[in-house]
Amino acid sequence: VAMVGDRKSGRLLGAQLTGTDQVAHRVNAAAVALLAGMRVDEFSQSDLAYAPPFGPTWDPLLVAANQLIKRLDT
Repeated sequence: VAMVGDRKSGRLLGAQLTGTDQVAHRVNAAAVALLAGMRVDEFSQSDLAYAPPFGPTWDPLLVAANQLIKRLDT
C-alpha cells in the first residue's frame, strides 16, 4: 500500500494497492476516502471491519495512513 497526501491541507490525494482477491475491498475504502475529500488523519481513524482469524488487526490502509501522517508532518 502506498499513499500520497497534500502537506498543506492534509488531504489524501491517492492510494496505490497491489495484492490478491482481498485488495478490492481496500481499494473501495480508499476510493470512498478520496471521493469524500478526507484528510489523511480522518481516514486513519476509520473503523474498518476485520476478522482476526483471517487478517491483521491493523488494516494495511490504516498503517499506510499513519505512516503518511508522519511524513506530512516533517
